Amino acid sequence: MSAKVLIANRGAVVPRVIESCRRLGLGVAVVHSDADAEGAWLDLADDVYALGGETPADSYLSIPKLLEAAAATGATAVHPGYGFLSENPAFATAVRAAGLCFIGPDARWLEAMGHKTGARRLMAGQGMPMGASSGLLGADPAEARAAADAIGYPVLVKPAQGGGGIGMLAARDAAELNKALERARTMAARSFGSAEIYLERLMERPRHVEFQILADGRGGAVCLSERDCSLQRRHQKVIEEAPAPGLDRAEVTALGDRIAGMMGALGYDNLGTVEMLWEEGTGFAFLEVNTRLQVEHAVTEEVTGTDIVAAQIRLALGEPLDQVLPRRPEARGHAVQARIYAEDPVRFLPSAGRLTRFVAPVAEAVRVYSGYREGGRVTPFYDPLVAKVIARGATRDEALDRLDAALAGFVIEGIRTNIPFLRRAIGHPAFRAGRVHTGLTAEILAS
Repeated sequence: MSAKVLIANRGAVVPRVIESCRRLGLGVAVVHSDADAEGAWLDLADDVYALGGETPADSYLSIPKLLEAAAATGATAVHPGYGFLSENPAFATAVRAAGLCFIGPDARWLEAMGHKTGARRLMAGQGMPMGASSGLLGADPAEARAAADAIGYPVLVKPAQGGGGIGMLAARDAAELNKALERARTMAARSFGSAEIYLERLMERPRHVEFQILADGRGGAVCLSERDCSLQRRHQKVIEEAPAPGLDRAEVTALGDRIAGMMGALGYDNLGTVEMLWEEGTGFAFLEVNTRLQVEHAVTEEVTGTDIVAAQIRLALGEPLDQVLPRRPEARGHAVQARIYAEDPVRFLPSAGRLTRFVAPVAEAVRVYSGYREGGRVTPFYDPLVAKVIARGATRDEALDRLDAALAGFVIEGIRTNIPFLRRAIGHPAFRAGRVHTGLTAEILAS
């Protein structure tokens, strides 16, 4: 391959994408804001472009600046990473209009899957298992109350566009619903530029299980494996693992194959993650489709031996799936990822500052990705993710033991991190036994 990839992002995803670009023989250009002038990824690239600004709007969310960076560095393709503009159809369209390859699905998929109620309709038409939900809600609160009555309380008020748990509010009766509606609209408008909201039935203690899909737009699609992302805080994933513990393997494998068939029939292209909720008695229900690389993709790589980022790039460059992945890999062993955040481990408030010490662990079957290095500055402008630590083992217990040891050996000073909570979670009896669900964090904190 002869191409240069501009990575239009920051932080831990950048060295991960660079890793795959180097394996493929591709040149790499990176960008940074003024706040990230000391970013650890800057030394890994062939070309570096300063976007200026400190806030996301002035840097990593500026489509004109990113296109200028691509032109200035001679990039022929753009990898959007995750977050920021990775699922923005206007960005994908602008990249392709500039004559560049956008490393991700076609803009029509970003548009279709980015609107949650539209995605639900689309996937329901393919036979996807669905939980009860409403359509888009108008301004009349009576309409929302009628929809909630039809679904049955408790319900979840959700933005129709966006994700990451932002703007999701629970309501257990009509009084709570009335309060949640306007607040959710306000949060959705501020975060996603759209005040559209809808309702879903609220599952109190579900599992969050997602399926990694690769597709080529020609009808070819495969599910690599599933991941469990149930350990969350405020709807944000904290620990992810593959395979999902304690579920019926035949059921999970059959659903993964079924989902791949749906995505292939739709003509979906490139990489995608189909997120599902699972609860005892009712089984799986569709949540959403993420049309980008997931933060937690590496646990699937570890158990399948597949370089997902390289596959994503090759599919974007036009290779058919059967060439990118000649044989479906068999999942072996277990892998777990922990997200280290710059935050108080008790109150979970953000913690910014200079990293007076930053020494990542080096150990067998452990991978670490970070956008920081010793002496660097963690600012309040961006997501507080400091590092991702991934551990693999022949068994789940071995993977968890290796992850715990890696976290114990990760030296970070100058800021506070959630490492104490992560180790507490890994050692909790319910988590160790695989009895995971989205409310487990509250139980861990209360124990």
